[in-house]
Amino acid sequence: MNPDLVLVLDAAAFAADKHRRQRRKDAEATPYINHPLALATILAQEGGIADAQVIAAALLHDTVEDTETTPAELEARFGPDVAAMVAEVTDDKALPKAERKRLQIARAAHKSPGARLVKLADKIANLRDIAASPPADWDAARKADYVSWASEVVAGMRGTNAALEAAFDAAVAAFD
Repeated sequence: MNPDLVLVLDAAAFAADKHRRQRRKDAEATPYINHPLALATILAQEGGIADAQVIAAALLHDTVEDTETTPAELEARFGPDVAAMVAEVTDDKALPKAERKRLQIARAAHKSPGARLVKLADKIANLRDIAASPPADWDAARKADYVSWASEVVAGMRGTNAALEAAFDAAVAAFD
């Protein structure tokens, strides 16, 4: 038995269960699990990331923020390292949206290497989704605001992974 493979598959199954009733905000209302799966794929295929804990954290990255999952639950099931990475990329939903966005920019440079990778993949996936199938109520100005904000977040993480940064830059260029 390969423990890394078991970890990744367990994280995928856990995330799929936790997000099972959720849909993305795009016009097609795609299943939410497609988003964490996209992050894992971006990390592995485009970023060359083979660290099972980073891939597991990518799969789990929205479970605390967007479901009833607790940090303690993640730590008990996936260990302290995976839980810590997820915690680093989890916004505090009790804060106003503007403050959450400000904190993502302010904290980006101080994240652990694994959390930076997950955050980079998240921004890439989000930009690609917005370009391909944006939420119905997003006009050009809102898309531009997201691209600008995401670019500020990623600016604090430059030097983390050249391939992922190039993928982010290509995703930004799709809006030009």
